[in-house]
Amino acid sequence: MATGTVTRNANGIANRAIGKATGDGTALSVTLGFKPMKVEVVNLTDTTVYEKIDGMPDNTTIKCVAAGTMTTDTSSAVTLVEKGFIVSAAANAAGKALVWYAD
Repeated sequence: MATGTVTRNANGIANRAIGKATGDGTALSVTLGFKPMKVEVVNLTDTTVYEKIDGMPDNTTIKCVAAGTMTTDTSSAVTLVEKGFIVSAAANAAGKALVWYAD
């Protein structure tokens, strides 16, 4: 289960969110109330960062590992949806500490 905080602009429109979750091995669906332009998911346990930017192909995510190696991940680790995003079951592995940022 994810917990998070959504920030709203002066007009009350949600435009930024941060949160955390502990992986359970299933896909994690995060509802924000807005479609993010960018999502960053950090696996604190393995020091792996996944970045998804609106406009990238659905199955593509930028992945950076602890050694600093950056690759194009084509396993749909993070998918943007109309009111939030989904972290794949593989990226949301059991027992992993995750934090995320979306705007």
